[in-house]
Amino acid sequence: MRNLLILLCFCLSCVLSAQELNCTVVVNAEQTGNENLQIFKNLEKQLTEFINNTKWTKKTFAPQELINCSMNIIISEYSGETFNASIQVQSSRPIYGSSYSSPIYNLNDQDFTFNYLEFQNLIYNPTQYTSNLISVIAFHIYMILGLDGDSYEKDGGQIYYKQAQTILNYSQQENFRGWKLEDGLQSRFVLIDNVLATTFKEFRNVIYEYHRLGLDVMGEDPKTGKGQIATSLVKFKALNSRRPNSFLLRTFFDAKASEIEQIYSGGPKVNIATLKDVLQKVAPLHSSKWRNITF
Repeated sequence: MRNLLILLCFCLSCVLSAQELNCTVVVNAEQTGNENLQIFKNLEKQLTEFINNTKWTKKTFAPQELINCSMNIIISEYSGETFNASIQVQSSRPIYGSSYSSPIYNLNDQDFTFNYLEFQNLIYNPTQYTSNLISVIAFHIYMILGLDGDSYEKDGGQIYYKQAQTILNYSQQENFRGWKLEDGLQSRFVLIDNVLATTFKEFRNVIYEYHRLGLDVMGEDPKTGKGQIATSLVKFKALNSRRPNSFLLRTFFDAKASEIEQIYSGGPKVNIATLKDVLQKVAPLHSSKWRNITF
């Protein structure tokens, strides 16, 4: 009996200590012509363990609550310990009452140069710079956590966005692209600046209403859920009038365009005449999908 109690306590501690992410990491080095080198496999393994085993928040996540995400790192070239790459980051959120997971973050970060020494310790320090490799990975993790938090509760991701901003602030002191205003309109600087700016306040409201009041309702009441999703998306009209073709809106629709097309291409009918007009204006790059919306 005593051994059984010890085993139960051990199992319970494993459940309670579960971290926040279930992240798949792929390091693709085909462009270097040396994709089979062991260093790339070790980098992939180390990053997978680092991301999934680090405690990123003060919250306790049960195994079924882990956030599913992926990071696909494309190495274009390397010299010694210096690697030039891009990183595609994606995450999804389970929808209440269904087996469906909704894509919530889909970003291709082109400015990913880092130094890596094989088998070096990967340790995240929330208050100070460690390396550009750690900073970029941690920044995107907190973006994932922020969007996930906002999708369940109004402003629920604030603490995570602020940590992403902290990472940005201390990483700006180093000579790597993506952290500063002058690094372009699709940088990490622009992304977190937009998310936290009142100029883009509709963005976070839409994240909450789209998921919590829309998708989570569709399992029990598809028509009401679809109507709420349409109402939330129409709010992007005001944002787009202030900041046309913003990077933030493009990141949203890169993740959501196909899903929106599917939602409004079947099932109970709702009035979406206004929605179609708004979608054509705020996300013209996906106009072929909007033309397929018939309900």
